[in-house]
Amino acid sequence: MTSADSRTSAPSSSEDAPSLVGTERFSPLHQTHVDNGASFTDFAGWQMPVRYSSDLAEHHAVRHEAGLFDLSHMAEILVEGPDAAAYLDFALAGKLSVIELGQAKYSLLLAENGGIIDDLVVYRLDDDRFLIVANAGNRFAAFDALLARAADFTVSVLDQSDDYALIAVQGPNARAILDATEGVTVGTDLRFMKYYRISDATFRGQPLLVARTGYTGEDGFELYLAPAQARELWDALVVAGADKGLVPAGLASRDTLRLEAGMPLYGHELNLTTFPAQAGLGRVVNLNKENDFVGRSASEVGPPVGASVLVGLMSAGKRAGRADYEIFRSLDAEASDGVITSGALSPTLGYPIAMAYVTADLARLGTEVYVDVRGTRIPATVTSLPFYKRVK
Repeated sequence: MTSADSRTSAPSSSEDAPSLVGTERFSPLHQTHVDNGASFTDFAGWQMPVRYSSDLAEHHAVRHEAGLFDLSHMAEILVEGPDAAAYLDFALAGKLSVIELGQAKYSLLLAENGGIIDDLVVYRLDDDRFLIVANAGNRFAAFDALLARAADFTVSVLDQSDDYALIAVQGPNARAILDATEGVTVGTDLRFMKYYRISDATFRGQPLLVARTGYTGEDGFELYLAPAQARELWDALVVAGADKGLVPAGLASRDTLRLEAGMPLYGHELNLTTFPAQAGLGRVVNLNKENDFVGRSASEVGPPVGASVLVGLMSAGKRAGRADYEIFRSLDAEASDGVITSGALSPTLGYPIAMAYVTADLARLGTEVYVDVRGTRIPATVTSLPFYKRVK
């Protein structure tokens, strides 16, 4: 990667940055979505495309060819300064000081009680410069927590969410599409760019960051650039992907894709009352690092005895359990022993899948439980996550 005053610097904001209208926010690509016939949904106060054609068509396109997503609602927080690495080791659950330049790492922002404020991706842009990408709904909670934790460090913490648009190209054809996109010049050969890496790039002479990351279980790239250029890049990607099966995709397909890939979603599998260990994320909390970090003491103690744990569920037929559906250990049990956090009829696998929290004694693989689907108890089997893994 290049130095701090180079192209890794944040794009400047513009008149085309997402605007606040009442309580609603709009992506810099909003008119593009309207022009393409998208249906919209509220997501963390943003009006975002939920679908363009059909959830199934968009899901299958990402699994077999490629999908194009607008993720401009996500939050971007820049951390820089001489103590940046040491600060992040204190502020987050993982050890960020050890990641290489141009590398990304998934981490957790914990509360003092060990609960999860947000799950994040951290990119190292330079020795003393990191970009944190947080969930849209946790933008202010994450920023406030990160800012408060900076008091004893020589570091700046800047909310630059409005300075970035974020476009994702996901699917088996993603690399070929990005390689063919007119105006995109990447500072590394995409053929050799590893997963969870980020590179300097330009789009028609303007700064662009290209990250090989995503939230679909497929190969793909996430592209960070100034909001004013978002539509130009979107249109250029559409042209490049016209003969490669690329379709615009909404949040509905993104949700079924990440569910199949066993990826947790904040507000469903993760929240302030859940310990990482309960969600299968105990490995993300690095108790071996030498320094103290927020939430360390609580993490060392761990969740209370008998705390529920996250499992995968699969069942036969077509009746899928959905979020908040209760789980029972038998057909005639009166009290529930768990709850579904995310569920759907898997478009790829063709049968119902779900992630759920169940009592620890039901978490063993192969255990049969019953999901209450609108008054009928449907048998389901505890299985490992993810449900789907791409062939590399």
